[in-house]
Amino acid sequence: MLQAKNIYKKYGNLGILKGIDIDVKSGEIVSVVGSSGAGKTTFLQILGTLDKPDLGDILINNTNVSQLSDKKKAQFRNENLGFIFQFHQLLPEFTAVENVMLPALIKGVSKSDAKKEAEKYLDILGLLDRSSHQPAELSGGEQQRISVARALINQPKVIFADEPSGNLDSVNSDALHKLFFDLRDQFNHTFVIVTHNENLANMADRKLTMSDGLFV
Repeated sequence: MLQAKNIYKKYGNLGILKGIDIDVKSGEIVSVVGSSGAGKTTFLQILGTLDKPDLGDILINNTNVSQLSDKKKAQFRNENLGFIFQFHQLLPEFTAVENVMLPALIKGVSKSDAKKEAEKYLDILGLLDRSSHQPAELSGGEQQRISVARALINQPKVIFADEPSGNLDSVNSDALHKLFFDLRDQFNHTFVIVTHNENLANMADRKLTMSDGLFV
């Protein structure tokens, strides 16, 4: 489902990634751990086409995204990838259902169909009764589940999560971690998760440790 080959990335004279490879199977959950500054987030952003490598190729579901134009890459990202961030990145002026609808609207889905699909995922995540609430009216755990619903709405091939439970207490963290595995079992989503949470890292099918721009 996901391959990265010989990925290099520098910022100025500072080498961040130094020739990394990864191969992730469909439906696999892979965690990436390591100290701050090891290159984990940079690697995740490159895998998710949010940043460009200086060298190397990214293949997702047999598409070499490294060779796509910026416009085609943005379209591919919207239709095939989902993102969950530590700080949920919800738009404060929009309701929960409107936040979830956004990727579908960008894809070109009609407003009525996008709302129906958004409500389906809010229902799956136990948040349908909160659909008309704005983010400020929701708890931290609810906000993060809204961001999960948003990541799912276009039925992505791969979901990238960057410290998804880093801003949650232990109870909400455990619930979110369980949710990832329930979603994988239900929809066969592939996950790549950068985390400092050892419990989540150890739950994954595979745990990769990064140090100084390389897997060790």
